[in-house]
Amino acid sequence: MSQLWRSPALSILLCWLHLQLACGKDQVVLSENTKISNETLLWGPYRPNLYFGVRPRIPKSLTTGLLWAKVDSFQDIQNNFRHTCEQHEGMAGYGWDEYDVRLGGRQTIHDAGNMVDITTEFVKVPGGQHGGSWGVRVKGTPRENAPEHLITSVIFYAAMEGFGNLQVTNEEDELGIQGTVKMEGSSNELGDFTLEVTEGPTTNVHPPQMHKSYASKPLDRTMVASLQVEDVNIWQAKALLFQHMKTEVDEMIALYGEENAPPPWQIFTIANNIAEGNMHFVQKVFDGAFEFDILFSSGSAPESLTSEVLSGAIQSATKSFLDRFSSVLAPKAPFNKPKYRAFAHTMLSNLIGGIGYFYGDAIVDRSYAPEYEEENEGFWEETAEARQRQGAVKLEGPAELYTSIPSRPFFPRGFLWDEGFHLIPVADWDMELTLDIVRSWFNLMDEDGWIGREQILGQEARSKVPPEFQVQYPHYANPPTLFLIFEILIDKLHNAGSFRDSSDPLESIRSAHLQNPENAKDYLRNLYPLLKRHYFWFRKTQWGDIKSYDREAFSTKEGYRWRGRSQTHVLTSGLDDYPRPQPPHPGELHTDLISWMGMMTRSMRHIAETVGETDDVKEFQSYETAIVRNIDDLHWDNKEQTYCDATIDDYEESVHVCHKGYVSIFPFLTGLLPADSPRLGAILDLISDPEELWSPYGVRSLSKSNPNYMTGEDYWRSPVWLNINYLAVKALFVGLLSLVYHVHQIFRRVNTLSFLQDLAQASGLHQKRAMKLYAELRMNLIENVFKEWERTKFAWEQYNSETGEGQRTQHFTGWTSLVVKMMAMPDLKNVKDIKDEL
Repeated sequence: MSQLWRSPALSILLCWLHLQLACGKDQVVLSENTKISNETLLWGPYRPNLYFGVRPRIPKSLTTGLLWAKVDSFQDIQNNFRHTCEQHEGMAGYGWDEYDVRLGGRQTIHDAGNMVDITTEFVKVPGGQHGGSWGVRVKGTPRENAPEHLITSVIFYAAMEGFGNLQVTNEEDELGIQGTVKMEGSSNELGDFTLEVTEGPTTNVHPPQMHKSYASKPLDRTMVASLQVEDVNIWQAKALLFQHMKTEVDEMIALYGEENAPPPWQIFTIANNIAEGNMHFVQKVFDGAFEFDILFSSGSAPESLTSEVLSGAIQSATKSFLDRFSSVLAPKAPFNKPKYRAFAHTMLSNLIGGIGYFYGDAIVDRSYAPEYEEENEGFWEETAEARQRQGAVKLEGPAELYTSIPSRPFFPRGFLWDEGFHLIPVADWDMELTLDIVRSWFNLMDEDGWIGREQILGQEARSKVPPEFQVQYPHYANPPTLFLIFEILIDKLHNAGSFRDSSDPLESIRSAHLQNPENAKDYLRNLYPLLKRHYFWFRKTQWGDIKSYDREAFSTKEGYRWRGRSQTHVLTSGLDDYPRPQPPHPGELHTDLISWMGMMTRSMRHIAETVGETDDVKEFQSYETAIVRNIDDLHWDNKEQTYCDATIDDYEESVHVCHKGYVSIFPFLTGLLPADSPRLGAILDLISDPEELWSPYGVRSLSKSNPNYMTGEDYWRSPVWLNINYLAVKALFVGLLSLVYHVHQIFRRVNTLSFLQDLAQASGLHQKRAMKLYAELRMNLIENVFKEWERTKFAWEQYNSETGEGQRTQHFTGWTSLVVKMMAMPDLKNVKDIKDEL
């Protein structure tokens, strides 16, 4: 049996084949596939805010973590201990080199400050009825500048939240544990299980005896300390460790005196105290390189996990990852070289490795204060006062969320509009995982249709957020990017067969809904009431006023305004400090929001078509037509030749306020400009002009000619953002396909020679420009992100439009990982390449 366990993917496949033989009907097979899918997703490093922490997707269950530090001095020992991911903590880069959420992978942490490189090789091994077993191999390798004797203290902890138990089963030894540390536990969801921390290979070396205190606490043994901790405090493992360790330090100083104190690696240790408790710290102290395993074995699995099986599973996971990546996301020319492939592996792995499971309460303002309607001039001052009252601010929940995060050190929580971008490459890798995450988000919806744009669930999540940003407001929206994923799903259903990866034994699990379109329709059918509720919540709460100001437009209803704006920011738009009309006015209309509404409406129409809601299709089609017409009627400025926000001037007239930048091209970015649009040329002009949006590193967020360029906070006032640039690359690519197809269809229908000549000339000009822009933009973005990754060892939140340097948040492996999707897009050189894609 252990030979089978060396290939987790094969083991999962055999389980699936057994179910295929046992179940005759497609729906039964799908439900069993879903069960297997859920089990392969049960465990993971789902505490992405930690450098390494494993937990299941179960509220209040087993939770684990890892800490380590260089302990060669008494100074800065607290700062040396690593636990939570932090910015600028002396890291020379860290993250997953390879990672598949169903199998596992390898993470490398280049800890320059502690002069050690830590490797965690985490894998899952299926078997039994409780999500299988898992293991991690922890390795430490001194860096080149490390001293000959680098002393590293490593602490692993395991804690049981809620109902359940977890106990160390070794006999208590006041000198410490020799050999493997063994724990046993159980809970209703996990059943019985064991957790072992091995001694490691004989190559491990421990600090020698240098002080008489060594006799009572020899460091060639493993120390174990048991604590009883309230559930609400378990996440504060580092603080709990220091609190416990301080008692030991004080006792040693009292015993030996400051003049004869033990060396730091001896004094900064935990007590040997195996006892009843729900949290257990396990400490090892090494001299030089080290290695040990942590082995979790489910009691319902046929065999316990061993280090030998772990070794085989690690090799198998690596091979499976590389094979699948080559099949579904292989970079295309000119990025099909080894250095780019390794980069792409890392970016995708950190995106998927950033998936976490969160559970807890959230702070929500349910006051529904009248000021929040934002109907009066000066509304931003009124809403600020209403927020200060906090009369109905309360804790809601608890709720759970399964989501990918933007950044492990700075944004380790769910962000609504980020998630749609995160899932674009994930959908190619594992559609079932993608649909699971989408469902998790829509399960958060309240009875009105609102989903909080930032999910700060529980005290651990709130510890990373300033108090003024913790409260969520039910009238605040966020760009509905999850609807991009529904379009991807439906597109894949229309291109049946394109998703198959015959080399991957898990393909039947990853694409179960795609392999049976009826089941995919059932998924959409089940979500459809929530999707409609969310859509009409947008229309109700984010409407813009057209009638009161006699604006001329095709429709008097299709205008939209973000709620939640201040004088300088519209955080709800996602574009924060992007310049908007000044002063704010309740009569504003926002170009980006109506564009998002157009995309959302198109997506709802496609979903309604897919699930057979004929009447809804007609309704959404009418909305979509009106939105597309109103984008031109309300937002196109003939003088500036661009799309602009609208506001009301001192004479109660509707006027445009044009800040050329991302907002100006949103109708293009969201695919609402038809291939024959007369606006297309001006949009391409704006994108390609170096004095406006074009830079050697990507499309700028704000025009270089704008007086607000690089001013104030400069968050969305110049930098290059990968999510918006991806939309631009995609729009150029899809536009090229549409343009060629459009001309081809007209040539088939029309016989007027002069018309065809004019059309061919105009379309040919756009083709050449769009193709050039697509190729150059794709090249510039990928090269710059890669260059900065090589230089700094990090992906970044944004990139400087003048220098290309990564800036703001480091290890921003959320939507910056869209670079992987762009690398997999075709290298178009001529019209023939476009026709081949058609």
